[in-house]
Amino acid sequence: MNDPYLCPKCKTNRTRFHRIVQQVEPVKLSPQTGEIVETYSEDSLDAFHMPYRGPSIRIQCGACGLNEAEDTFVAFARNNQFQ
Repeated sequence: MNDPYLCPKCKTNRTRFHRIVQQVEPVKLSPQTGEIVETYSEDSLDAFHMPYRGPSIRIQCGACGLNEAEDTFVAFARNNQFQ
């Protein structure tokens, strides 16, 4: 996290953010009850279970609440640097 952020929605916030670290837990649920039937590791997924390919960190703007992938905030800051 050495890159500056800028919120692409409110376009003014460069300082107040929430870093959300996502922890992936592959599970199989019961369709009737929603209870966890089986828990997998990333190495032992079955043939019908895709591995998670989403971002490991999401950012939420502390001013307007926008919640996006970290790359979105970094790219917007790079394209709108201080003059």
